[in-house]
Amino acid sequence: MTRKHTPATRAATPVTGATAGSRAAGTAQAGTTAPGTAGTRPPGRRDPRRPAATPPRTRQTHPHSRQRPSPAPPQPRPTDLFADRLLAVLSGRRPVHSMLRHTLGSAYDDLSHLAERGPLRTPRGAGPTVRDIGYYVPRPGAIEAFARIGTGDRLRAMAFRLELGTDHRWRCTAVELDGPRRPRDQDD
Repeated sequence: MTRKHTPATRAATPVTGATAGSRAAGTAQAGTTAPGTAGTRPPGRRDPRRPAATPPRTRQTHPHSRQRPSPAPPQPRPTDLFADRLLAVLSGRRPVHSMLRHTLGSAYDDLSHLAERGPLRTPRGAGPTVRDIGYYVPRPGAIEAFARIGTGDRLRAMAFRLELGTDHRWRCTAVELDGPRRPRDQDD
């Protein structure tokens, strides 16, 4: 004689709080509890009515693909940096000695002579700003640059030369501003 096993069918009506207790006591499968009722289930078994916990989604990459790092922000050109530094000294916002390690030769003397006169100082209002920068590379490791400086409604010109040292740092070797030049000594 063969026995036929028929699976238990669930009730078509939703389980409410009033019927949950009776279902949990009478018709529920062993080891499970109805929602809203107290009970325990054997360790290691999960409630079949609740979805299994899924791990958080992570981005999958192809094992042979390379992730490209985000590009670094563009570094300012040495001409831009020096134009701002020279402008800060010539407008009186920074002292001349702040350029000691950034200049070579007679450039520091020229800069201090120009700064004494304060050619780009404005009595009130907005200070001077760099409007435009251009440059020429006569040889590798040397840059001759010019900057247009806006001072109020007037436009001024500043020229400077940068040279790359053996320590891979740019230094200013000459600086000029529009107007009369500093008289040179015989030993310059």
